[in-house]
Amino acid sequence: FGELTWGTSSHFTLFAIPLYILLGELLLRSGISEKMYHAIAQWLARMPGGLMHANVGFSTAFAAMSGSSVACAATLGTIANPMIKRYRYNEPLFLGTIAAGGSLGILIPPSIPLIIYGVLTETSIPRLYLAAMLPGVLLAVLFSTIILVCCLARPAWGGQAISTSWRRRWEVLPDLLPPLSIFILVIGAIYVGWATPSESAALGVLMALLLAIVRRRFSIKMLLGAAEATMTTTAMLLLIVIGAFLLNFVLTAI
Repeated sequence: FGELTWGTSSHFTLFAIPLYILLGELLLRSGISEKMYHAIAQWLARMPGGLMHANVGFSTAFAAMSGSSVACAATLGTIANPMIKRYRYNEPLFLGTIAAGGSLGILIPPSIPLIIYGVLTETSIPRLYLAAMLPGVLLAVLFSTIILVCCLARPAWGGQAISTSWRRRWEVLPDLLPPLSIFILVIGAIYVGWATPSESAALGVLMALLLAIVRRRFSIKMLLGAAEATMTTTAMLLLIVIGAFLLNFVLTAI
């Protein structure tokens, strides 16, 4: 048991898991993810369904940075939950968009489950990322389409309209640049062969720290909170991985 646990958890590729989770935590605690959500809302909230489309759009963008369904759902829930009563949305449908949006972290690279799958099956992780990109985007479009159909059939489910203007939309565009730059850095470094998934995750964490410092949101308390949340989620995921290897060992021995 000890040898199998150590051999499993010491795999270099698995080091990307805590780094991607830490990246998501830093984005949440530095306020970058909140600004990103409100920027996306300015562009998507005029559609029937309002902020529910923003939930899907945010989940897609956040999944493309952190790769964690847990971090994605937790972050979106923290930001979007107060909007339900404020704009009188249909609560089950609104909460459904948060839960469904969180699942995009399983598919859209850099997906942590794909890293685990690649390690378990000895499959190329960049190839898995390449294969999962299109299904992840199509799933996000499908979620948004379902919201559109539901709110056209039941307009009351879409809540109150959010006031916006083209001037406001152009003003919030800079808030989308940090997540876009992190995505390009993390995924681009993998696809062009400059870095492994673990190394690209480290680059993403470094960039998130720099952005937090530039925005004057960095503090030791914030960093310790992000580290604690990262350790909790990582321990949960690695226990699943270790359990899978133990199951394989038992089945082989039998």
